[in-house]
Amino acid sequence: MAHRDERATAGLSLAELLVAVAVLALLAGLAFGSGRRWLAQQQLETATRLVLAGLDQGRAQAGRLGRPCAIALSQQGWQEPNGGGLPSCLAQPLPLQEGVGAGALELSHNLPAALRFSSNGLLLDGGTVVLAVAGTPLQRCVVMALPLGVTRVGHWREGSCAPA
Repeated sequence: MAHRDERATAGLSLAELLVAVAVLALLAGLAFGSGRRWLAQQQLETATRLVLAGLDQGRAQAGRLGRPCAIALSQQGWQEPNGGGLPSCLAQPLPLQEGVGAGALELSHNLPAALRFSSNGLLLDGGTVVLAVAGTPLQRCVVMALPLGVTRVGHWREGSCAPA
C-alpha cells in the first residue's frame, strides 16, 4: 500500500496566500499612518522649540548689548523688526520651517509687530503664539505673560492655552 508523502502536499493555498497578503497590507498601512502622525508631532515640537529659542536669543542679546532691542515673528520665523527704532536682537533670522518642511507649519499670534526686550533681557510685550502642523490635530501654544515676560508652553484647545 502506497502512502502519500505529507510533506509533498504542504504549502499555502491561493486563499491563504491572499489572506496573508491582506493582513500584511493592513499592518503596513497602520504603521505608515502612525508614522506620519508621529513625524508631524515631531515637526510641531521642533517649531515650538524654535519659537522659544528666538525668545531666548532676544533676551540674551539684549543683555549682551546692555540696551533694548526687538525681534519680529512672521510665518517664516524670527527676524529683524520693520521700523520701531530699536535694533534687532538677532544676529541672523531664525526660520521656523527648519526641520518642519516647507508649507507644513501654520502659525498665528497676537504679538505686536516688534517684540521688545529691555536692556537686561526682560520681555516688554506679551501675547500668544499658536502653532499647528499638517498631519496632526495637535496644536501647541506659547504664551508670553506680562509683567515679567514669563513664557509657558501648552496645548491649544478651544481657544485657550492649556498647560502641557
